[in-house]
Amino acid sequence: MADEYRPDSETLLRELRQTEDQPGGRLKIFFGYAAGVGKTYAMLEAAHRAKEAGVDVVAGYIEPHTRPETTALLDGLEQLPAKIIPYKGMELREFDLDAALERHPQLILVDELAHTNAEGSRHVKRYQDVQELLRAGINVYTTVNVQHLESLNDKVAAITGVSVAERIPDSVFDSADQVELVDLEPADLLERLREGKVYRPRQAAQAMGNSFTGKNLASLREIALRRTADRLDAAPWFEGNEKPKAGEHILICLSASPSNPKVIRTAARMARAFHGAFTALFVETPDFASMSDEDRRRISANVRLAEELGARITTTYGDDPAVQIAEYARISGISKVVLGRSPHREGLRRTKNLVDRLNDLAPDLDVYIIPDQQGNSRAKHTTHPRRSEERLSAGDLLKMLSVLAGCTMGGYFFASLGISDTNIIMLYLLGVLGIAMVTTGRSYSLLSSVLSVLLFNFCFTEPYFTLRSDPSYIATFGIMFIVALLSSSLTIRVKTQAKMNADKAYRTAILLESSHKLQTADSAEAILTVTAQQLGHLLERDLVVYPTDGKGGLLPVIAFPFAEERDLSALLTPDEEAVAEWVLKNNKHAGATTNTLPGTKCLYLSIRGTGGALAVVGIAVGSGHPLQSFEKNLMVALLDECGLALEKELTMREKQRAEAQAGQEALRANLLRAISHDLRTPLTSISGNADILMERADQLEPEKRQSLFTAIYDDAMWLFNLVENLLSITRLEDGRVHMNMEPELLGDIFAEALTHLDRNACKHHIRTELPDDMLMADMDARLMVQVIINIVNNAIKYTPEGSHITLSAHRSGRMVAVEIADDGPGVPDEAKEKLFDRFYTAGNERGDGRRGLGLGLSLCKSIVIAHGGTIEVLDNHPQGSVFRFTLRASEVTTYE
Repeated sequence: MADEYRPDSETLLRELRQTEDQPGGRLKIFFGYAAGVGKTYAMLEAAHRAKEAGVDVVAGYIEPHTRPETTALLDGLEQLPAKIIPYKGMELREFDLDAALERHPQLILVDELAHTNAEGSRHVKRYQDVQELLRAGINVYTTVNVQHLESLNDKVAAITGVSVAERIPDSVFDSADQVELVDLEPADLLERLREGKVYRPRQAAQAMGNSFTGKNLASLREIALRRTADRLDAAPWFEGNEKPKAGEHILICLSASPSNPKVIRTAARMARAFHGAFTALFVETPDFASMSDEDRRRISANVRLAEELGARITTTYGDDPAVQIAEYARISGISKVVLGRSPHREGLRRTKNLVDRLNDLAPDLDVYIIPDQQGNSRAKHTTHPRRSEERLSAGDLLKMLSVLAGCTMGGYFFASLGISDTNIIMLYLLGVLGIAMVTTGRSYSLLSSVLSVLLFNFCFTEPYFTLRSDPSYIATFGIMFIVALLSSSLTIRVKTQAKMNADKAYRTAILLESSHKLQTADSAEAILTVTAQQLGHLLERDLVVYPTDGKGGLLPVIAFPFAEERDLSALLTPDEEAVAEWVLKNNKHAGATTNTLPGTKCLYLSIRGTGGALAVVGIAVGSGHPLQSFEKNLMVALLDECGLALEKELTMREKQRAEAQAGQEALRANLLRAISHDLRTPLTSISGNADILMERADQLEPEKRQSLFTAIYDDAMWLFNLVENLLSITRLEDGRVHMNMEPELLGDIFAEALTHLDRNACKHHIRTELPDDMLMADMDARLMVQVIINIVNNAIKYTPEGSHITLSAHRSGRMVAVEIADDGPGVPDEAKEKLFDRFYTAGNERGDGRRGLGLGLSLCKSIVIAHGGTIEVLDNHPQGSVFRFTLRASEVTTYE
């Protein structure tokens, strides 16, 4: 093994102890370019040095290599037992994360960072176990090979011919506090292979015959050295260093050119090499509408390729791609543009191509040209699709001839008035502009320019009705033709720009309208309906939406036809639903126009939240044109907004459930706390009085026995009323109370309640006042009797003996106001707001030794509100309190 720098014990101990004041542990990676270079060996040697320096070191998991030198280094290190996980009849050895957290050493060794854990483990990948150890403040030594880095996987696979399935994100590698490159000459590694120090002889021979060749190992070594150097260049090692330069931003332009895939792949490799951003720009020009199906398919394929290689797809609109590219590059901070250029032939007239114009518009932009060896004819067909696709229509042709005929008639009218030929020329120019505005395509403008010159020559120049004329008119005809041609071209350009701006404004308006509607939607179903309707307006396609049940399954599909009376049965088959289930499960798009289950009628996409898919939407594609890039961008933006709205609604529901559960828990806790405290007095009194009666009943005087019986009865009734209130308020909170609403006479309700009052009611003057004996209200009689009992008993409890309590009721509009008044000490103003709160109790100056739980009036409020009424406490004059609540009045039906 090559010599390497080895820090002394004091330096190593100082580095490890630097983490004591830090919230997390430190990660050190032993990095190699292939198996067998000595990563594990170097890690174990470093662990022994750390142990000698006084660090608490534990070997968490070391891969059981068949290498004696490596295995021998485990001696003297504490080892955690491996976690045995049964899997398909086998026993797999895995790193025991829980044991490591419980042991919590200063430093732990975890081999093979890119390893995939067995099913049943807490984390899927071992690097996630390491991240949890780091969060717990444990320092970690680990190992990884260059082929396990995500960004280098394709490059390594191209060299070795083997694609590695176990990979780690580059962010894990770059976030390591230390990376030590364990290097070994390829020749020495091959010698170790031949000696059987890396693999068994048969495996070694197979490896040397395939990927482990001298050339491959040298290439892998170079990649590992470069990757380590890149990491060193990016790290601000010394204080005062300049900040790393801003990352490169690579831009490519999507087109239907056959060379475009080569451009995309080259730009992707450049983005990886420069560690920069990668954007694919599609410029939608007026020619896009008439593009052939073949070119549309080619563009769609190029868009998918760019997405697969990590590009961000962006769409702009304009008739000059060079201007759009230059402007986007300026706004987005593009540093490099990669373009393809087809070989062109030299001709009599040579105009600037896209590359030359882009150099003129953005001279500071680095432009990379990827040559194309495709034939001229194919490129030409792609570059000018409109000219090959445009067809004359009878309607536009009739419009053109009508305008020219009108101009000719107007010319004769001007001639009859003696108006000069110059004004007749202007009339024809006006007609050419009108034709450009009312027709579609450049052909009509060109044709009308030629015909207007011929008509003017034929009808208004001598000799009349011939195409011969004075030579002096030739210059006039030429200028007239040029002016007509330029005017019509400018008019068409303005009209095209207006149409593109209108389309863009329409799409923007849909997005804004969608945002507003989603914010006001009050349920998941309403959110999905708004999203589907807006997508239908945007894409003009049929849609289907599959809501989820929150348990990983789909609810019945909801169809949204773009137009009425459309048959969507082909979109509602079991095969289509199966694709939607796959999308829900995998949280990826599938179906038509994709590489996953492409034979379906719809393109299925998941509406995503942070926790996974919240719904699945299917967009009908069928045999029609696939969705274009700008449509996908708008669609994704709308679906993302829908996902946020669904997640917000879900969070709100979870919050409401949590608040309700917290309220129930608080109620339960308060009940238990109150009951445990307040039940002791009556229970102690009942048990004590009963004990006295059992032991000395014969020795007690009759008056004393009667006093004890009364006390037991009072305490039992207090407990009975308490339990009744508890049961009633619990049923109300749980929504289990079924109210039987019937018209009831207030006089009957008062009479029934007065028969169930507290025993001390006889010590007060209680009366009822009803101006109308037939006064009725809608109520549940049983619950309303309990309300009156609670309020009257409350008055009995808090007023002195001999006080007056009056029950009354009167009609107030459509309501009946019920009042229970007393002339006691009254309720203080500061207590009125809290009087109907649960567990609120006022002071009882009567000193009966028993405090209520504060549930009686709270129960009254709940019952009255359930009846649709209100309840309040007012001052009585000259003294006392008035409890007033309202009920809905009932009309008395009389028959004569």
